[in-house]
Amino acid sequence: MGVAATLGALALGVSGLVVPSATPMAHAEVRACTENQTRYITETPPALARLGATQSWTLSTGKGVVVAIVDSGVQANNVHFPAGSVLTGKSFVGGSATTDETGHGTALAGIIAARSIGERSGVVGVAKDAQILPVKITGGEGGDPEQQRSANLAAGILYAVSAKADVINLSLSTTGNRADIRAAVAAAVKAGIIVIASGGNREQGADVKDGVRYPAGYPGVIGVAATTTGDVVGANSIHGPQIDLAAPGDNVITTFRQWGDCVFSEAQQSSSYATAYVSGAAALLKQEFPAASPDEIGYRLTATASRGSRTARDDVAGWGVVQPYEAMTAELDNSVAGPVPPGGTPRATPRPKVSTVDLTPAPDPRAPDRGAVQWLLLGVGASVLGLAMARMLRRSTHA
Repeated sequence: MGVAATLGALALGVSGLVVPSATPMAHAEVRACTENQTRYITETPPALARLGATQSWTLSTGKGVVVAIVDSGVQANNVHFPAGSVLTGKSFVGGSATTDETGHGTALAGIIAARSIGERSGVVGVAKDAQILPVKITGGEGGDPEQQRSANLAAGILYAVSAKADVINLSLSTTGNRADIRAAVAAAVKAGIIVIASGGNREQGADVKDGVRYPAGYPGVIGVAATTTGDVVGANSIHGPQIDLAAPGDNVITTFRQWGDCVFSEAQQSSSYATAYVSGAAALLKQEFPAASPDEIGYRLTATASRGSRTARDDVAGWGVVQPYEAMTAELDNSVAGPVPPGGTPRATPRPKVSTVDLTPAPDPRAPDRGAVQWLLLGVGASVLGLAMARMLRRSTHA
């Protein structure tokens, strides 16, 4: 299948109910992405420096952590995925979960856990020793009714729960609040799985207005927005209450199906890739804090995120840009400015400080003189009043 045909099939397969937050070959935003031609990019992904990956790897590489990618499958024969790095997984659309007709899931897998292949390529994942569990819910051929796509997503999440994934990456979004997907997400959170989801992209779907997107909007899910290379949330990201964190979403260098490397989203940010970066960060924390709950991991990620105001979140960037190393090393308690820790007491909004005004009159150094004048005036007034009354009485007597 050619590039254009692949794109068309992907659009048919996911439009409407569940929308992947990026398509790897959309809008000519790719460089050196050619089917049947294996190429490598020697440049290190810029996002790794922005996220402090090298420093983070001194503490954790994601070893022993399983990240489920519920998406289009993962092309396991890419050279960045040696034996054992991509598990068998499961496909809900036929075929194998370790193949990927669109490249979307493979790109996400590279961001999260690509292995280094030395000087030939700079591509390596944030959690470079984590394992990927591919859960294939779209095959790229399209035609499935919306209800079936919803059912596939719910079933895929539940499969990841049964397979004991540690992190579930959901680089997709919808405006529809589906009971089956909500229940599946709730089951994952209850099982202690960290669920990361796209906050939504403006270019996808019929509704491009800001507002809540799902599954990011469900309780316990970490919703992600995409930033530019300047760490500012791009105009393509949907704003809403589902946004908890932001992460790099443009100029993404990662794995391209079975053909080595590619640069995605050079001109436009995608929350799909941002979501994968946060999933990689979550995998690092899961290795470092294996007994931590999803809420505790989420708190560490949000409390230590880079933001202008330590006390404020907003619907654009949530609590800010994820910082994995800080999340692993910070000493956190209820006194730290930002989100409320699990089990903590919500903080009251601080009231503006009101200055008190002393209304007691200041001492008047001329008060005795002023008093004498006042009494003098009163005396004169009384005398005048007395004379006037005397005259009135005399007139009354003579009348």
